[in-house]
Amino acid sequence: MTSIAVLGAGSWGTTLANLLALKGDSVRLWAYEQEVVQTINRQHENTMFLPGVSLSPRLCASNDARETVSGASVIVSAAPSHAVRSVVSGLKGWVKQGALLVSATKGIETDTLALMSGVFEECLPEVRFTVLSGPSFAAEVCEGQPTLVVAASREEATAREAQGIFSTPRFRVYSHDDVIGVELAGALKNVIAIAAGILEGLGMGHNPRAALITRGLAEITRLGVALGASPLTFAGLAGMGDLILTTTGSLSRNRALGMALAEGQTLDMYRAAHRSVAEGANTSKAGVALGERMGVELPIIAKVCEVLFSGKPAREGIAELMARELKSEQWR
Repeated sequence: MTSIAVLGAGSWGTTLANLLALKGDSVRLWAYEQEVVQTINRQHENTMFLPGVSLSPRLCASNDARETVSGASVIVSAAPSHAVRSVVSGLKGWVKQGALLVSATKGIETDTLALMSGVFEECLPEVRFTVLSGPSFAAEVCEGQPTLVVAASREEATAREAQGIFSTPRFRVYSHDDVIGVELAGALKNVIAIAAGILEGLGMGHNPRAALITRGLAEITRLGVALGASPLTFAGLAGMGDLILTTTGSLSRNRALGMALAEGQTLDMYRAAHRSVAEGANTSKAGVALGERMGVELPIIAKVCEVLFSGKPAREGIAELMARELKSEQWR
C-alpha cells in the first residue's frame, strides 16, 4: 500500500485523491477550507467543490499541509497555480528525499512566468517531478467515464512509476518525456477555452470555433517549440486532446467564463460568484508575457487578455483578429 498525500481539495484534487483511495492506497488530502475537511471526514463528501460524489472512507482530509505530506512517498499537487509556491514553500524538511511529486496543476506563475516544474525545482529540489495532464473533467472521472491522460517526466522510470500509480481500468495513463510541452499545453489551452466560450456566448457557429481551436493550437505549439518542447506533444492527449475537451465541453470552467464575458460580465463579477478557479484568466497574462520574452506572436491569447483585463469588447477583439495582415499557414 502506497502512502500518498494530495495538496489541494478542489474538484480535481479531490477526484484524484478518491481515485487513488479507491485503488486501496492510503491517501491524505490537504484542504485550505475547514468546511471541506469536516465534510470529507464526517460525510465522505466534498460538498463545496465536488458535491454529490461519495468519497472512499480511506480518504482522510486535513488542514495541516506538513502533517499531510509527512512520510508520504507520493505527493500530488493540485492547488491553483497562484497558490502552489506559497503552499509548497512551507514544506521544506517535511518531504521525504526522493519522493515522487506529481503536479496536476494547469497554470503558469504570473510574476515569474515559471511552469510548475520550475516552482518545484526551486522550492522542493529533493523530489522527483512528474506532470499529469490530459483531457479529463473531474465529474466524468468520478462517474467512471473512460479517461486517457499522460504522465511526463524527464526520467523514464519516474514517468512509468506515476503511470502505474494512477492507472485503473477506466483511467488510462501514458508515459511521456516532454515536461515543458505537457505543462504548457495544459496551461494555455485554458486561455483558448475562454475564447471559445466568448464565441459561444456571442452566438457564433461551428466555422469560427473550428478556426479558433486550430489557430489556438498553432499558437500554443509555436511558444512550446520556442521553449524547447517537441511539436509532436501538441498533437497528443496533453495538447489537442485537452484543447478539444476544454473548448467544447459544457463542464469547462474556462469556457463558462468566456460565455459570461460575452454576456457582459466582468472578470471580477464572475470571480465573485464562483468558488472554483478558472485558471485561464491569469494564464492569459503569463502567456502574453512569455510570448514577448521569446519573441513569439500569440494574437488570440493577447486578445483574450485584453478582453479580461483591459475592457476590450469581445466582438471588437474578434474583428481585430480577422483584420490582421494576411499570412501563409504553411509555405515550403
